[in-house]
Amino acid sequence: MTDTVISSATREVVIGFNRPFVIIGERINPTGRKILAAEMAAGDFSRVISDALAQIEAGAHMLDVNAGIPLADEPAILAQAVQLVQSITDTPLSIDSSIVAALEAGLAVYKGKALVNSVTGEDDRLETVLPLVKKYGAAVVAISNDETGISEDPDVRFEVAKKIVHRAMDHGIPVSDVVVDPLVMPIGAINQAGVQVMRLVYRLRTELKVNTTCGASNVSFGLPNRHGINAAFLTMAIGSGMTSAITNPLHAETMQAVMGADVMMGHDPDCARWIRKYRDVPVPGATDGGRGRREGGHRRRPA
Repeated sequence: MTDTVISSATREVVIGFNRPFVIIGERINPTGRKILAAEMAAGDFSRVISDALAQIEAGAHMLDVNAGIPLADEPAILAQAVQLVQSITDTPLSIDSSIVAALEAGLAVYKGKALVNSVTGEDDRLETVLPLVKKYGAAVVAISNDETGISEDPDVRFEVAKKIVHRAMDHGIPVSDVVVDPLVMPIGAINQAGVQVMRLVYRLRTELKVNTTCGASNVSFGLPNRHGINAAFLTMAIGSGMTSAITNPLHAETMQAVMGADVMMGHDPDCARWIRKYRDVPVPGATDGGRGRREGGHRRRPA
């Protein structure tokens, strides 16, 4: 079985086949968040701090940190954000950028073993990102697209993932340190998007024996009641073998679906985590006076 170990200076999180599903909190990302982007560009990280703490309180096991702000000094901002988040929590981080210099800036200040988000299948991208992953002893998210774009054929995406895994091994990065993102497309636009991902996740697990992750909320883009779709998707993805996801832990439906799926998959022994989370806490001094109980284990019959 494949285990991917991500760590801070003092804490480890393990992404693995027969382990509880890992939630990577997505909120520290200025994309589509104008206020956060403006604050981070101006050196105000108060919202980053509150987002980090709120996601951890909601149950995130890791946090994704992104500083993709147009016309800003992304390497400097990302490094500062990584250091700040690590100063307030021991939760391991995913360092997220499409800019190689920003990834290196974040990795250079990171304490522990980070998850690099991400590398794609283009040759030039592989030859710039993978040496960084090896240099800093990190793990990496492998996104299954290349210079030809995102294929709707899951077999094509599998071959891209396979190429990335093999190229990583050429750089001395073990299979256990590659977490493949099969790419979740909006199901409102591509009706077979869910089926494609489930099929691909199964192959990635059984054939390449790699752990998997995804941007889970992509699946519901453009649809009403997105949280309901996201919850259904994650439950089915876990059943197909997915082992982590980048998503918003502040949505109760998502977290409940993930915890329920862990129970069903046998990843929550004795339902212990579920019981701790959802059991009724007795009110001190309260009793039911025996009302509502069955006598002798049988329901009373009317006289």
